[in-house]
Amino acid sequence: MRILITNDDGINAPGLAVLSEIAAEIAGPSGEVWTVAPAFEQSGVGHCISYSHPTMVARLDNRRYATEGSPADCVLAAVADVMADALPDLVLSGVNRGNNSGENAMYSGTIGGAMEAALQGLPAIALSQYLGPRTAGLDDPFEASRRHGVAIIRELLDHADWTQNDDYCLFYNVNFPALPAAEVLGTRVAAQGRRKDSRFSVQPYSAPNGRRFMWAKGGDQQAIANEGSDVAVNMAGYISVTPMRADLTCHDSLSGLAGKLDRDLVDSRGTG
Repeated sequence: MRILITNDDGINAPGLAVLSEIAAEIAGPSGEVWTVAPAFEQSGVGHCISYSHPTMVARLDNRRYATEGSPADCVLAAVADVMADALPDLVLSGVNRGNNSGENAMYSGTIGGAMEAALQGLPAIALSQYLGPRTAGLDDPFEASRRHGVAIIRELLDHADWTQNDDYCLFYNVNFPALPAAEVLGTRVAAQGRRKDSRFSVQPYSAPNGRRFMWAKGGDQQAIANEGSDVAVNMAGYISVTPMRADLTCHDSLSGLAGKLDRDLVDSRGTG
C-alpha cells in the first residue's frame, strides 16, 4: 500500500512522527509512506489553498517533502506533482495536537487535508489527539493515538464506505480521547457536535508602534456538547469516528425552502 501523510502542525511536529509510525505499520514491509507536509504550522487554515500565489515544494529526503502552503496544498502537490506517476492508496492527515471534534472541525487544517484528498477521489482519514488534564502529565501525550491508531484505521479500511461515485466522496474524522492509552474505553461512531456556550474569539492588543493586532482564541475545550456527538463521546473516554463529506448543504431545509421560493419568472417582453 502507498500512503500519503500530511498534517497542519508542520513537518517537524511530534504528531506527524506518530502518524509516520502508524502509516508504516499499515503500509507493511512492501508498502511506501510518503510525507508531504507544511514547512511551518498551518493550524486553523481549514481547507484553504494557495490560489493567488505560488507555493514552494522542497524535497527533504526520500519520499519526504515540505511545502510553504496549507495541508490542502500539500495534498494537491502530492497528487499533481510528487506522486503523480503513482497516486496514494490512502491519505492520512494528523495526528493533530489537539482535538478536531465539534466546531473545531470547521477550522481544522488537518480535516482540510483529508477533505482535499476526498475531493481528489482518494480515501482519506483525519486523526487528532484530544488533550486535557489526563494527558498533561504523560511522557507521550499522543499515547492513545499511538496505541490505537493502527487498529482504528484498519477497521475503517475493512468496514467503512469508500464508494466512489458522482457525489462528494466520504472521508473520516477520528478523535482520540484525552486519556492514557490503557484507559480508552472503546470506539463510537458519532456525528459532529457543538460545544455549548463555547466559541472562537479574538484577543486584541496594541503594538508599541500603535498598530492594532489580535490573537485568535479557541473556546473552552472541556465544555459539554450535545449527547452522542463526537465531543460527548470523546469526553466520555471513547475514540470518535465521524463520516464526513465536502458538502455544506443543509439537506433538511431543501424541500421546505423550495416550497416557498421556487418559481418561474414570466417573460413579459412579448414577441413583437
